[in-house]
Formats: sequence, structure tokens, C-alpha cells
Amino acid sequence: MKKQFILGGALGNCVHVGGLHHFLKLAEPEGYKTASLGPAVNIEIFIREIIRQKPDVAAVSYRLTPEVGEELFQKLKDEVNKNNLRSVRFIFGGTPPVAEKAKESGLFEKVFNGTETTQEIVEYLRGYGRKEIKEIYPDNLVDRINMKYPYPLLRHHFGRPTMKETLAGVKEIAESGVLDILSIGTDQNAQEHFFNPENMKKSLDGAGGVPVRKAQDLSDIYAATRCGNYPLVRCYSGTNNLLKWAQMSVETINNAWAAIPLTWYSVMDGRSKRSLKDAIAENQSVMKWYAEKGIPVEVNESHQWSLRDAHDSLAVTMSFLAAYNARKMGVRNYVSQYMFNTPPGTTPQMDIAKMMAKNEMINTLKNENFDVFREVRAGIAHFSGDAYKAKGQAAASAVISLTLKPHILHVVGFSEGDHATHPDELTESCKIIHGVLFDCLDGMIDAGQDSKISERKYHLMNEAHELLLAIKEFGSDRSDDPWSSPEVLAAAIKDGILDAPHFRGNKHLCGKIYTKLSEGSWNAIEENTGEIIREKERCKKILLENKDKE
Repeated sequence: MKKQFILGGALGNCVHVGGLHHFLKLAEPEGYKTASLGPAVNIEIFIREIIRQKPDVAAVSYRLTPEVGEELFQKLKDEVNKNNLRSVRFIFGGTPPVAEKAKESGLFEKVFNGTETTQEIVEYLRGYGRKEIKEIYPDNLVDRINMKYPYPLLRHHFGRPTMKETLAGVKEIAESGVLDILSIGTDQNAQEHFFNPENMKKSLDGAGGVPVRKAQDLSDIYAATRCGNYPLVRCYSGTNNLLKWAQMSVETINNAWAAIPLTWYSVMDGRSKRSLKDAIAENQSVMKWYAEKGIPVEVNESHQWSLRDAHDSLAVTMSFLAAYNARKMGVRNYVSQYMFNTPPGTTPQMDIAKMMAKNEMINTLKNENFDVFREVRAGIAHFSGDAYKAKGQAAASAVISLTLKPHILHVVGFSEGDHATHPDELTESCKIIHGVLFDCLDGMIDAGQDSKISERKYHLMNEAHELLLAIKEFGSDRSDDPWSSPEVLAAAIKDGILDAPHFRGNKHLCGKIYTKLSEGSWNAIEENTGEIIREKERCKKILLENKDKE
């Protein structure tokens, strides 16, 4: 197939060709042949070279005065018509004020004003800009990832305290085109009591999200997103009646993927009254239901432990167990979430090491029936209430998280340290991340070559291995597969093999472990001495105590 040829040049007296050359460089790996006429090309020469070189596309750049640009565009248009060159597709790139004049000229098939993301430019080069809008954007996660990767899909959480405000907001967000996945944030009343509305507390309506009260509410939200770049839509699983939630979310919003815990939304966190054993069994059954539908699944687990000051090796272990259970339930496309900046005080080096350890252990589970997509995000707890500081934190966290080469980047709004985000704040947050991606997506330093990161990564993987062996030993007489047994996992939490400091005082849990921040990482420590304790030693004590009880 003949390569499409793009001929570019800066028009008139404009000498600025940086943007033009960047565009041509983006075009080459997409299969285009390119050539540049350089800066300050007068119209006669531009026309002569178009006739001589016969490009498929003429890329015109101009970054000076809009009024002069307007005159140049009209002269260029006249020459195009005079020389019968309408078969050539003309595109334009310049500053926003000049771009407006370019649009008004009617000459250009596509006008870029410099605010576009790299991915938007690439999408145009791939031909999406000349298709019907509904043809451009796949309505499922895997195809959407494949369309854009290595540029990650941007996801953001959104839900205002009323349906009216939420509907207006999601329409505004979809039309902005800044994100690919809208996660509906429902209020706690909906998450916990949707199917038992008599248990709702009216005073809590709208607390933490949109007060969804009927299936039609979700359908209305989805309908409001059918514009702009047609974002995928999803929501969490609820904390009770998870299977009913799943069925409803697929029917109403075409749920892009499921986010289900392994152990949480239970007596562990008080978001439901489900026992540990019952919660694990129900969560597994919903994973299986989604798997049978061919819908991707995320097991929203590991970072929940880190939010309760769990030590890093435990977080790595739970990340592996989450993926292991998903595969056990038949999930084919698994979304693995990595929450950075959690617990507070974790340094970038230690954060990257922990996430790399999680990723490598999960990758050992991959086969022809189990694929993994990486989703990164900032930890909400580390965001300042000061908007300017929070914007810096959002950008910094995104840069760090790019070391995992994510398929999905979950944007946490800069306002979240102070209040639930509004549509304009969400849009601004996404634009900040697009700016980070523009500068940092390609050519990042390979963190895997950092000796300190590498050392910590392998240490955590070894520690997680010891913890997994301890769970096997602990549950060997109860199950052929202790890692997926609701009984074994529940007992391992109750007896302290899987434990976190925030569990103290919860009668359903253990809460005997102590952890501390040391040189930017979180480790389990001896209660009396404060010394770091290794998993083999810590678990050995617990296993011996259990034998003594018998």
C-alpha cells in the first residue's frame, strides 16, 4: 500500500517550525512519508511545491498575527482553487487566535490550535478524524486500550450530590473529550442500601456521591455521556447485593469493567455487615459472573490494606492474591490497580519498588487465558487542601506512576483534598495529566536500573513469597487451594497472618501487628523493640501460637 505523503511548511513570514516538525515526527511512525519546506514559505513557492511533489496532505503552520494570517489563508485558498488542488487535503497548526481564523477560511480539513494532546494528534493521523464520531471510540475497554496504547486511557471519578447536577456535569465532561472513562461515584446510601431503601438515612443523601435511587438514574447518566468522545462508563460494585448491582450496571451503563474487592466491603471496613467468609465467597461469585460475560474485572483490594498502614510486603501479597482469585474465577482480562503515595510518607523510590514487585508477581499468572492491564493512580490521602499544591502533587504522582507503563491512568482531581470535584475542576485535572503525558510518556528514565529500587523490589517479592507459603501451610488441612478459600483467607485475617494496625478494636479482626515508616518504606516491626521483623519469622510465631491453641 502506498504511503500517504505529508508536505509541511510555515506560511508567509512565520519562522516557527517546532510544532510543524513535531507533527511530522508523529506522522512517520504512523506510516506517513513526510517532508518540510521549512520556515517563511511564501504562497507561490508553497503552491509550486505542492504541484511538483504531489502530497496527499499539505500541513500549514502559522503562529504570528491573526489578522495577517486571515489574509494569507484567503490568498492560499484562492491559489488552491486557481490551480485546481482541492484533491489535496489541507490541515493547519498554530496558536488558538490564528487557528480560529484558519477555521473561518474553510480551507482546512483539520485545524490544530496547540492545546491538543499527542494522542489526539495520533488519532487524527490514524484516520479517526475523518470518520463518524461513533465509529472512532470503541465501547469496550480492551478495544479502547488497543486503540490508544501506549497513551493511557484517562479515568476520573465523578458524582455530585444531586442527579440534576450530575447529569449536567457528565454531559459537560463528555463534550470536553479530556477523559476516556467516567467512573460514577454513588453515595453511600446507594452503595449499601440500594435494594433495601427502607434502610437509607435521608440525612445522608448525596454524601460521597450522586444519590442513585433507581436503575433509570444510571441509564440517564449513561445517556448524558453519549456525546463528545463517548467515554466508557463504570461504577463500583456496591457493598451489598453485589450480583444485583452487577446485573444492573451492565444493563444500564454498559459497565466498562467490574471493580470488586476480595475481602473488603465487609465487617473489615464497616461498609456492610457481611462476614469475612461470606464477603469473600460473594465477591468471588460476582467475579465469576463478570468473567462469564467476558467483561474485564479489577479486584479492588491491595491499596485498601495500604490505606490502613499495612506493611509493603503484605500489600504486595494481597495484590497477587487478588489477581490469583480473579484468574481462579475465570477472568480473562484483569485490571490491576496500583495506588501510589500510600501509606503517607512513602518515597518515590520505595513506591516504585513496591508497585514493580506487585506487577512482576501478577505477571507470573499471565497465560493465554489471563491477560493483565495496568491501572495507576495517585493516593487521595496525600493531596493538599491547597489547590496549587495539589496540582503539583497530581502532576508529580503521574510522572512517578508512568514507570509502570500504564494502560489506564486514574486521575484524582486536585480538588479532592478539599471537596468533591466539579466538572470544570475535573477537566482541568485531566488537562494537567495530558500535559505530563505530552512531556513524559516517551523516553522516561528506566527505574528498573536503579539499584535501590531493584533491591527493594526483590526483597518485597521474597517477603511476599514467604507470606504466601505461610497461608498455604496455615490452610493446608482446610482446603486444596488455600489462596482462594474463603474459609482460609477469613481465618488468616482473623488470626493475624494478614493484618493491619487499623484493625485494632475491631472484634472481627486481629489488629495485633505494628508497622512503621522507615527510610520511605513501610515495614512490620516487633512491638517491644521497634525492630523490623521478616515475614518468615512473623508468620512462624503466629503458626506456632495456633498450634498451641489446638
